[in-house]
Amino acid sequence: MYDYLVVGAGLFGAAFAHEARQKGKSVLVIDRRPNVAGNVYTEEVEGIHVHKYGAHIFHTNNRRVWDYVNRFAVFNRFTNSPVANYKGELYSLPFNMYTFNKMWGVITPEEAYAKVEEQKKAAGITEPKNLEEQAISLVGTDIYEKLVKGYTEKQWGRPCSELPAFIIKRLPVRFTFDNNYFNALYQGIPVGGYTQMVEHMLEGIEVRLGVDYLASRDELRKLAECVVYTGPIDAYFDYSLGALEYRSVRFETEVLDMPNYQGNAAVNYTDAQTPYTRIIEHKWFEFGRDAQGNDLPKTVISREYSSEWKPGDEPYYPVNDEKNSALYQKYKALADAEENVIFGGRLAEYKYYDMDAVLASALEMCDQVL
Repeated sequence: MYDYLVVGAGLFGAAFAHEARQKGKSVLVIDRRPNVAGNVYTEEVEGIHVHKYGAHIFHTNNRRVWDYVNRFAVFNRFTNSPVANYKGELYSLPFNMYTFNKMWGVITPEEAYAKVEEQKKAAGITEPKNLEEQAISLVGTDIYEKLVKGYTEKQWGRPCSELPAFIIKRLPVRFTFDNNYFNALYQGIPVGGYTQMVEHMLEGIEVRLGVDYLASRDELRKLAECVVYTGPIDAYFDYSLGALEYRSVRFETEVLDMPNYQGNAAVNYTDAQTPYTRIIEHKWFEFGRDAQGNDLPKTVISREYSSEWKPGDEPYYPVNDEKNSALYQKYKALADAEENVIFGGRLAEYKYYDMDAVLASALEMCDQVL
């Protein structure tokens, strides 16, 4: 009945479906959730677009991807400048001259760099072997102890000394006063929310929600020549080789009868004692105003609690250590042998993907197969 059955209405699935339809292909999109947009789903609460599955800030240096998303949404000028709260002390993120000044009282980049080098030398680190050593070599012992260690160990549920060094390399370190977390040419939040953007991508395409592909695989597989699968790769193969590990996140969301709770979209709690990793105040992604530019009288906050994934939880962050990477490669070999099935997206590729990279991957896949 269809050329393509797309399993999952997140960014990868929506982009592939849109491009396939543009090429004259017949497409059916299904998703087990009651809504489209996957983990970038936003719902309106008190006039605020709430990021139900965690904060998503679009940022990219890829001009093709930026032009692509702007076909489906207008983006605002939001700049991500999180704040770190360590036992009531507030620091700038990313780590920059404001952070170094608050931590050490230094004024110049030369002084800040010398302080980092002094602490790196004292720690005896030459070639960082894990996240702890990598962090100290980047920002020194003081910043590591206050702003990295507690937060990271809450997020990953493992000592920093047991985590791979590459995780911390995502954190920008600057010897300037630049408070923009992402070093990206293009950045913003879609006006009207991500759900509306994905709905525009799926216009004119048949979408069935509340449909679990794996529960009705034999029946659904007969509907299309080819399947585009964006769910967990291990679930596709019934966990036959074992389950891949993830970190999950639990959200406590509240509507507060006040106009301003924390004055910033994201505040990270970096001490080990605070049980949550951060608080998101959703209205500040859109400058605290509604579509008409009116100030909003209420606010919505979400506390994020990191946890070990177990079946039934939402998988968020793949644990890309040696054991899980080796297991994924075995699943990938099985996937490569599947006829007329395309595996794509963060769950099917067991990869920590930024949104622009998901879309770039989807468009590259379309280039190859359409």
